[in-house]
Order: sequence, then C-alpha cells, then structure tokens
Amino acid sequence: MAARFALVIDPAASDDPRTDFADTFTVIDPGAPALSVSELSTQRGDGIFESIGVIDGHAQEADAHLQRLAHSARLCDLPEPHLVQWSQAVARAAESAGDGEAVIKLILSRGIEHGPTPTAWVTAAPAADFSGPRRDGIRVVTLDRGLDSGAPARAPWLLLGAKTLSYAVNMAAIREAHRRGADDAVFVSSDGIVLEAPTASLILKVGERFVTPAPTGGILHGTTQLSLFEHLEARGASTAYETVPAAALRTVDAAWLVSSVRLAAPITSIDGLPVAVDAELTASFNEYLLSPRV
Repeated sequence: MAARFALVIDPAASDDPRTDFADTFTVIDPGAPALSVSELSTQRGDGIFESIGVIDGHAQEADAHLQRLAHSARLCDLPEPHLVQWSQAVARAAESAGDGEAVIKLILSRGIEHGPTPTAWVTAAPAADFSGPRRDGIRVVTLDRGLDSGAPARAPWLLLGAKTLSYAVNMAAIREAHRRGADDAVFVSSDGIVLEAPTASLILKVGERFVTPAPTGGILHGTTQLSLFEHLEARGASTAYETVPAAALRTVDAAWLVSSVRLAAPITSIDGLPVAVDAELTASFNEYLLSPRV
C-alpha cells in the first residue's frame, strides 16, 4: 500500500556524539517528488533497506532490524548508519502508524553519483491483509538460485547476505512461482542445499525439532525466524541451524515461511506434494508474533 508517512534523514556519522537527532529529520509529503533523477537507488538499486512490522504503533524488534541494516551497510561499503539516529527515525514513523498492522521501511542509498553524502529515508504504510495466508497457508515451489552453496564465500561481491534494494530477481522468482501454480518460492542452491524464500525465512518441523537452513551460503538471517526460535526455546522446544538437502523437504512434518510483515504462513505443499499443517501451532506462532516485541 502507498506510504502515509515519510521522512528524509540527513545521515549522521556513526561516531556523532549527539543524543537528539530531531533536527536531522525532514517530514515530507509521501506522494510528492523527493529524489533526484541521479539517485543511485533508483538507477542501479545501489542501496539497502529493512522492513519493520508495526503492531498498534509499536515497531517490532526494531533493534534487530537496525543491526541488520548496519550489517548490510558493511557488506555494501556504505557509511555505517548511526543507530541512535535511525532508532529515533523509526520511533517517529511508528507514531504515525496508528492502530492495527503497518510496515516501516528504512532505506539507505549510495545517493547521487559522486555526491557528498548517501541518501536516507523512512516510510510508514498500512500493511497488507495477510490473515488468509496465516490461516489457510501457502503453496511453494523450489527454484534453483543458479549458484552453489559455496558461492558467497568465493564471491562476496555478490552481496548475497545483504538486504539490498536490488530485488528484481526475488520478484521474478515469485512471478515464476505463480506461473507454476504456487504462491511463493524457496530457493535451492545448484548443489541441492535449501536456502530461503525470496522475502522470507524457512522453518521446518522435523519430529519434535524445529530446523532452519544455516545462515551461510548467502542466506539473509531473518529477524522473525530468530525471534520465533527464542520463543520456541523458551517453551522448551529444540531448535537448530542445519544444512538442509532439498530431498529433506519431502519428509518434513510441517513447514512455515516467516517474515516481519506476513508473519508465519504455514506451507501446505512443496512442488505439488502436500505438507501437513499444524493449525494450532501456527496460531500460537502468530499470536506471539502479533504481541509487542522489543
């Protein structure tokens, strides 16, 4: 949905000693022109972003998202974001969100080519209605990512572990999933290792254990997956990060795609083969994910 709130950040150096950054924010009309035609975020997708779920004006796990923004900045050779400044910008955006579910987006771009500073802005918008996928589940297909699981270590310039603005491949994968009669996709490396979905993390239930692909091989470590594992561990459940061969997807007892805005969507089939859905467990996941979380 279209943003209802937007502010531009004048990025501070990461060692700026200030504690109040209000004068570095400019609230703008989210429907009005705001970027230069020379902006590299739109010309090349040269930047990073985060999407933060908001519940009744509370930004969920904002600190984890900010830490991941900083991680992406390091991978992309962008200036290190001042996390206090960005945290205050998130708080301003959350105040505008109102009741119900919303999404805050943080964007840090390289700016104008040869320009003096990066470009940074924050938006807030109502979230789409994901009650159907959370309740009824989704069908997924596996898609070859076209790279083996060792590629990220051999070629870090591919930025596979960063959350970059270059999402054309991710969106193409979802369109391909739709062409195959599914709702979403799960990437698999060319050597047969399960990775992640284009916009979500994968959690599998194997017996009484909860497993997610190890965050190597260019997997973006999901904030929602991390939070859900903490929740499961607090309830006494066993969790693990493992190398998951694609063939193992045929034997799981349950599976979910989890992300900051859609939350936990149970998988009902993988490549046309049915997967059992634990409706009670899924409901408990989403009840937790919809509760205020720091």
